[in-house]
Amino acid sequence: MVSALIDKAKQGSFDEDLVLVERFLSGDRSAFEALYARYYEKVFAIARGVLMDSDEAADAVQEIFTLVYRHLGRFDKRSRFSTWLFRVAVNRSIQEARRNRHKSKHVELTEAAERVAPDEPEVADPKIQAIMAKMAPADRALLVLFYWEELSLQDIADSIGCNVNAAKTRLYRARERFRVLYEAEAV
Repeated sequence: MVSALIDKAKQGSFDEDLVLVERFLSGDRSAFEALYARYYEKVFAIARGVLMDSDEAADAVQEIFTLVYRHLGRFDKRSRFSTWLFRVAVNRSIQEARRNRHKSKHVELTEAAERVAPDEPEVADPKIQAIMAKMAPADRALLVLFYWEELSLQDIADSIGCNVNAAKTRLYRARERFRVLYEAEAV
């Protein structure tokens, strides 16, 4: 294993995350904590972009990391850990969005008054937030990965489990659906 990591380092394709994965699989629980700390914000951003709610995103992130913790032994080390993690994050967030689609978001006025306002990041344009909320979770995931997380088309393809051309096509279609909704709001 060590010689394989040294060979990868010499080739310039060394993935520091693989070392942490191997340490975790060997029994070092602190290695998983390092992976969690490294990727929490990115996974939260993906979940928040798909679910459009910080509380739901925080719950989804905990589920995502629990799944990763339980199934890290299944990780195929031929790809990057981040790619695998983002794929789990996108898929789990989309599943959660579908499950919550029909869930009522109404709360009693007294309950709402007692709640503390969450620390939501400011969106430059509230119109963008409203349009993203109208889009399908899969489309939101693509737009978040490309625009907010600034992943390459190859990384997006790996994250959603398709080839680069399919990712490019899906991203194009998501942009078009966004554009149509955006222009409809302008009227």
